[in-house]
Amino acid sequence: MIDLAKKDLRLAPMHRIIRKAGAERVSDGAAKELRTALEEVGLRIAGEALDFTKHAHRKTVKAEDIQIAVKKVLRE
Repeated sequence: MIDLAKKDLRLAPMHRIIRKAGAERVSDGAAKELRTALEEVGLRIAGEALDFTKHAHRKTVKAEDIQIAVKKVLRE
């Protein structure tokens, strides 16, 4: 579960992402919602990648683990 008191992602990049998508103006609420969603998805991907890493008897999460995890999480 995400610790709501400490966020790892900052709001400014969330504003930029939404503007890159075409928005003219972005509220702080929208940026906060995007941050929450990306953190939740990121944690699910990281968890899946860790499972693949452990299955391979490694301690280091590799790019390939993340790539496989992304495919799995995004298709759910």
